[in-house]
Amino acid sequence: MLAAPARDALFKSTKALFRFRGCLVAKQNSRRYISASSRTLARPTTTPLPPSPDDQALVAVFDQPSSSTFKKPLFSTPSGLFGHGVLAHPRGLITLAEATLVRAQILTNRILRARQSRDELMKVVKNLDRLSDMLCSVIDLAELVRNAHPDHAWVDAANEAYETLCEFMNVLNTHVGLYEVLKAVLSDPSIVNSLGPEAYSTAQIFWNDFEKSAINLPPDQRNRFVSLSSEILVLGREFLREANSARPPAAIKPSELDGLKDKGMGVRLQLQAQFTQRDLMVYPDSLQAQMIMRSAPAEEPRRKLYIAANSSTPQQIELLERLLRARGELAQLVGKESFAHMTLGDKMAKSPENVNYFLNALMDYTRPYARSALRTLSQRKQAHLHTPPFPVIQAWDRDFYCPPEPPAPPIHLPPLTLGTVFAGLSRLFRHLYGISFRPADSAYGETWHSDVHKLEVVDEESGVIGWVYADLFARRGKAGGAAHYTVRCSRRTDDDDEMGDGTYEVAEPHLKVSREFEAAKRHRVRGKDGVYQLPLVVLLCGFARPSTSSGPTVLEWHDVLTLFHEMGHAMHSMIGRTEYQNVSGTRCATDFVELPSILMEHFLNSPTVLSLFDMSPSTSPSSTLQQAGNHHQDPCHAIDTYSQILLASLDQIYHSPTVLSPSFQSTSALASLHNTQGLIPYVPDTSFQTQFGHLFGYGATYYSYLFDRAIASRVWRNVFEHDPLNRELGEKYKNEVLRFGGGKDPWKMVSVLLDSPQLETGDADAMKEVGQWRIEDEVGLPGRH
Repeated sequence: MLAAPARDALFKSTKALFRFRGCLVAKQNSRRYISASSRTLARPTTTPLPPSPDDQALVAVFDQPSSSTFKKPLFSTPSGLFGHGVLAHPRGLITLAEATLVRAQILTNRILRARQSRDELMKVVKNLDRLSDMLCSVIDLAELVRNAHPDHAWVDAANEAYETLCEFMNVLNTHVGLYEVLKAVLSDPSIVNSLGPEAYSTAQIFWNDFEKSAINLPPDQRNRFVSLSSEILVLGREFLREANSARPPAAIKPSELDGLKDKGMGVRLQLQAQFTQRDLMVYPDSLQAQMIMRSAPAEEPRRKLYIAANSSTPQQIELLERLLRARGELAQLVGKESFAHMTLGDKMAKSPENVNYFLNALMDYTRPYARSALRTLSQRKQAHLHTPPFPVIQAWDRDFYCPPEPPAPPIHLPPLTLGTVFAGLSRLFRHLYGISFRPADSAYGETWHSDVHKLEVVDEESGVIGWVYADLFARRGKAGGAAHYTVRCSRRTDDDDEMGDGTYEVAEPHLKVSREFEAAKRHRVRGKDGVYQLPLVVLLCGFARPSTSSGPTVLEWHDVLTLFHEMGHAMHSMIGRTEYQNVSGTRCATDFVELPSILMEHFLNSPTVLSLFDMSPSTSPSSTLQQAGNHHQDPCHAIDTYSQILLASLDQIYHSPTVLSPSFQSTSALASLHNTQGLIPYVPDTSFQTQFGHLFGYGATYYSYLFDRAIASRVWRNVFEHDPLNRELGEKYKNEVLRFGGGKDPWKMVSVLLDSPQLETGDADAMKEVGQWRIEDEVGLPGRH
């Protein structure tokens, strides 16, 4: 899910290890293709609800530009971003960061004094969570601003605020005093017994992150840990820069382009070569290269381009290997066998051994399908080149013999406008959870651009439970792709005991700014005890803007998939109702966080769900149910899934103890993996690993996508497929999974949802079982993220 826009944290991995820095940043989407199952679908028992006035209003907001024209009021003072008065101008963001820093230091001092009073020790976990939220609320907001705001002054201010607060977090990461206070709390059985499950989970998160940060090592080793952590950040950023750099061109002879299936560009290239009387220099990431890989009948130009695309300089390889060695040394410094062992202890997988159990089981399950698919490609190559039976499929053959097919819905649909898709999402959530979207007016200065639409997330019993700000249209300077930001997490605030923090006279102006910022986030929810900080989510996309001349924005099917995926994350944030922000919504294990978003994609397999895009009064889906079938039988899905398994296996090898061996070579490890477990031969003198950017952001956790896809497939098939609008099933999913965020063991949530008690322990057998679950027929993964 990671194409655009850039983010420093690449989900959760590049800042320091401690949960004070565990702020949420852009959660981005990779394209995923869903194909309908060939089985006959049972007729659902739930009749779709008719469109509501709010649904019709959503269509108008997104499809009719005249209905939402932004007008700057005369002589008005901006309200401030998201309604925060201090954020009415760029300098206000720096002021807020400075005020937050002062207030955070005061709260830190309170925690450090906690051992003077048993009552204060009882509040340590809550205060640590408050401290984390205090910092993350501004960091996450700054992360959004620097990626979305069109004004450079705001971007510069956001960068300054971000760096200021992250620097303070890095101090907290290895703060021995805070660690000793938490140790005193967790060493007192009476206090531990008084903690509820969520509070105890939060305490364990802080404890584990302290332990990962070498907090209990002697000063010289702790200093080495800090030095290595900084080195890893520097190497990682440089690695990402190199991974995205252009590779050298390949020299293509004009004669090698004879017979191109793409006549237009092919003719232009040949004319260019004839005119210059020279070989064509084609860069691997160019449109010309993509065209050649898809349509050049001769193997040689495709082979040259593949090798050029997967080449590396010795310096690029050494850079990656330095990063891997630094991570290995860091892990061993804190007593772990490898970086994978250090990283996976608090994930669903628990250990690299369990990850390999999952990957091996999934590989064994997928291999026959991938081999069958390769046989189909080999037959195509045989027919094309008139070779002896079953020629070998090479790496440069994949795109030629698997021409791209745009993903398509399982039934015939009229063009889907952005407004109808949003209305369909709202209707789906109303069926499942009793929750819907309602357009809301935003004040002048509340948003960063006139394109941004504010939506209230409304629960039929509780009223407004959060907000989504939708910034969906492309504009100059805005990054492409889709990104999801949780700017604010949910948490309970009426037991914060702010008066106990104390104050300093010199800090009073700062305290006023920070407290006003905090107060604006707090709300009472109808029918719920307490006061809550309600979640706020921002969704960025790059769709074409509707206009009076061209009409509403019509989405491609992959764009519909993207919106459903991102709304899966958004609803995880909205429905999560935890007292602690460190376990709220998407603040959960890396190998669990994608389950809600991937599951949302599966709902698009259902003609019943697709009927919700119809805004007419008739709600019967009977006319479309008969049209479901095998609409997208692409043999390359199995090949691409197998390639993903190999990449996940390579990620585990690169974060195993072997990287500290003097004889370790990343290219040799890649070649060995392909030659022993791959299905397409390794191409000598290639080194794709230097372009595998997720090795930095998802080090040792790249298996997570496959893992969550396997679980999501099983949840869809066993729970929702036959009656996807069933409220009882939606409530079960909401109450057993979504509302807990990271506050409950995900294995227990999945076992209850699937009625599979054998999964509850999350041991090696559970990992093997998930690896044997069927994902191939429902989701095809792209070859690379």
